[in-house]
Amino acid sequence: MMDSRDGTGKMHYVYLLKCSDGTLYCGWTTDLEKRLEAHNAGTGAKYTRSRRPVEMVYHEAFEEKTDALRREWAVKRMSRKQKLGLIEKDDNDGRKEDGLPGREGEGNVFQKK
Repeated sequence: MMDSRDGTGKMHYVYLLKCSDGTLYCGWTTDLEKRLEAHNAGTGAKYTRSRRPVEMVYHEAFEEKTDALRREWAVKRMSRKQKLGLIEKDDNDGRKEDGLPGREGEGNVFQKK
């Protein structure tokens, strides 16, 4: 697991959920498993309460909270097609060791290469 550089010692994640009605929900958390449990228990976001069960279909990890929040903002502004493209690309790349779809340590789209 990666260590955070923001002083909290936690990683920050942006995630996509697929709701029971087929819609996608994007959010931010420091604990993917607890957040998914909260969404499925009806104590997560208001949007997902009536769309349970939800399934986590994608996530990205960040060391800095600000980077995760910027990415969440960017993903929320993507079209459904673009979000599905993230999920599809991830499915083609396989699963990480935690069994959840997503990219560990990648995803900072604001970093210049």
